[in-house]
Order: sequence, then structure tokens, then C-alpha cells
Amino acid sequence: MPIRLKAVSSLAVAFAVFGATAAPQAALALAPAATRSGPPANALPYDARRGVFSFAPDLEGSLPAVVQVTTLGQSRGPSSDAADPKPYASGSGVIVDAAEGILITNNHVVEGGRKFTIDLTDGRLFNATLIGADKATDIAVLKITPDGRPLNLKQVQTVDSDTLRTGDLAFAVGYPLGLDQTLTMGVVSGLNRSGLGDAVEDYIQTDAAVNSGNSGGPLLDSRGRLIGINTSILSGGMGGGNDGIAFAVPTRIMLYVADQIRKYGEVKRGETGAVFGSLSAKRARELGLGIVRGAVVADVAPGSPAERAGLRLDDVITRIQGRPVANAGAINATVGIAAPGSTLDLIYLRDGRERTTALAVETPQTQPIILGASAAVAYGATLRDQDGAVQLTAVEAGSPAAQAGLTAGDLITAVDGRTTTDAAAVVAALRAGTGAVDLTVMRNGEPQKLTLQPPPAL
Repeated sequence: MPIRLKAVSSLAVAFAVFGATAAPQAALALAPAATRSGPPANALPYDARRGVFSFAPDLEGSLPAVVQVTTLGQSRGPSSDAADPKPYASGSGVIVDAAEGILITNNHVVEGGRKFTIDLTDGRLFNATLIGADKATDIAVLKITPDGRPLNLKQVQTVDSDTLRTGDLAFAVGYPLGLDQTLTMGVVSGLNRSGLGDAVEDYIQTDAAVNSGNSGGPLLDSRGRLIGINTSILSGGMGGGNDGIAFAVPTRIMLYVADQIRKYGEVKRGETGAVFGSLSAKRARELGLGIVRGAVVADVAPGSPAERAGLRLDDVITRIQGRPVANAGAINATVGIAAPGSTLDLIYLRDGRERTTALAVETPQTQPIILGASAAVAYGATLRDQDGAVQLTAVEAGSPAAQAGLTAGDLITAVDGRTTTDAAAVVAALRAGTGAVDLTVMRNGEPQKLTLQPPPAL
């Protein structure tokens, strides 16, 4: 009968060859592990007293910082009592500041809640207040409410997620599927994952088992340090369970968001005025490029930081802040955690040639009229020069321009009876107006008379 060989890990080989009670030195050379104090630099963590390989000594210090978060809200039943909130969501969280009782979880765990309770590993139960949440990154910050008892909390140590490498060991901790605190192990399967939605995404991918109830819990490295917050899974199964693809918000993003929430109760974001799309193989061929990773500039707002940085349509961003750009998500994630007033270094391609620029991140503009180098924005309409006239290329829904009846494709030929041949002339005429402005536009070859009424506050 033929013998079938089965692939096993180096750790299994060590046990099979040397046995659980053998001297660990013989097995150490088989599989190097993370550097830690005590054993040699290239050593698996070994518990000499029990004669087993174990990550428990480094992980046990972090486990008391992992808590269960229960969100309570009004019952939707016919006899609901508004004064008696009922549990309707449960997830996990991790304490990052023991002195202040601050913990991190997911926004979707606490969203819509009126009251929050925190279960600690020692059996104690506390109430918590929501300091703030950020839907774009799915991060929420809670503060445990003291009730006269000593808190005596434990906090997790945090490490910079930019130091991670694909293949690093990763441990997910939480309260999945109604179970008590559960630890699962895997590896960092990938980094800088995005394109899963329209949020600020730069996920760590792991195959550590993550299921319902793990949301908001920590992803730890092999030394028990926080590297991310578990937030979602990609599942192809009927039950939506774990298929070995889970995603965590890296500490690089989590720390910025949590700091903003603790300071302001929200995340204050800036803008660049550029819209990016992911570079596809088809788009790369159209642009004559030999790459398929990058972010394509799809739009540049007039007068925006992106326009001042010299960016144009179809420029392809390849690096931002020294980090490679795989797709538009990489740009959005970096801009999403850049404070207003900061500057981002870009490397991009135009006509196949590499260029560099500095892109400012600024506080969002509230001006109703902005004139740029090649276009303008006025009362929700984007204007561009077009063959001796001014064409509307976009009209924001619900804006004064939309309420006046303007639509994309209209050509503005006159403002208050004065002929206009470029966007600058239209802007000057609109700024000179003190109330309602009469516009003459050409639509499908026919002249139209419309009246634009600026908002009273403007």
C-alpha cells in the first residue's frame, strides 16, 4: 500500500521528531520566530517548564484588555418601553488607555445604540459612554463609566502597523458566535487591501478565524501587541461564516481616528479637490502604460489644492508619502487620515514620464464661487470654457444651479444681458450680482432664459 506524504508545519515537524519533552535547542533551527527577550534570537517561544512551544506568555498580558461590548437600544416590539433599552448588538473591543478607561471598537457595533455595557474577563460589568464614532473607518471610541469600584484595567500595547510583513503571525481575539473570549491564530495574508466599499480603506488581511461577534476586537502580533481592529470578513459560504479572509483596520489609521475623536468628538478631515479611480488593465492600455497598479486622476476641482499641485485628468499616481499606490483606495486612505494643513508627496506618471508634486490637504471649502485655472464652480455648477462659450459639465443635485433649471451640457452665453465667452467672465458677472441673476443658455441649439437665485445667506 503506497505511503501518502502530508505537508505539515515546521512546528509539527519539531514535535514529531523530537517529542514534547525533548530539549528545545534541537528544534529551534527548524523554524525561526519573532525576536523576544530570553531565548535566542532565532527561537520558537518555548515553555521549558511544560515542555511545549507556546505564544501564551506574550499573549496573556493582552487578553484582559479585550472586552465584550453590548449595545442596547429601543425594542422594536409592539410593547417596547422607550425607557428600557434592550440589547440588539454585540461585539468586541480593546482597552487602549487603562487610566482613562478608553476602549476601541467598530462603529457598526455601537451604531444606533442608546446604552453600552462592557464585560471584562474577570467577570465585572460596567456601563460605557460613546465618545464618538467614524463611519468612514468603522472605528468607535467608548469610555468606561466609573461606578465607585476601582477600575484596575489592563491595556494593550500598540505597535506601528507599517512594520508588518505578509507572513507575520497574527492572533484575533474576541467574543464570536456567543462564545466567551476566544483566541484564533493565522498569518498576515496581505496588506493595503481596499476597494471593498466607499470608505477609508487600507486593511490588513488575515486568515485568523474571525466570525460574528469578533467585530471591534484586536488583531495582535505574536508578542501580543495591537496591530489592527477586526472589522469585516469576506465570505462565500451560505451562512456568512469564516472562509479564511478577514480584514482589520491597521493601527496607523486607528490611532489617528481615535485621537481625533478623543480631541473633537469626530474626525476632522481635509480635502484635495481631486477624484481618483483605480487603474485597470484596460485603462492602462488606453494610456499606453505597462503597469496595472496605480490611481488615475478622474477629476480636479477648480481652485483646489490638486489643481494648484498641477494634477490633470488621466495623471496616474504611483506613490504617495513614499508608499506604493495599488489603487484609488490607497490614495483615499492616506488623504482620509491627513490633517488639514498637511502636505502629501506624490509621484505620478503623465504621458509615460514620471513627475513629482506636493499635494496640500486643506479644510473643505465653503465658498459658493471658486475660479480655477481651467474651470470654475458656481452655486453647485461646474463651468468650463468651450468654443467661445461656457459649458456646464456638472450640476450638483439640490444646488441653487439645479433649482434654477440648469443642467449638464448647457452653454451659458450671457449673464444679466452681458455676453460671456469664458468661465472667468461668468464668475465676474455672478460675483457682481446682488440678488437674482438672469442667465441666457443654449440647450439643444435653442436659447433658454433662466433665473439663478443665490441662497440668502450667501
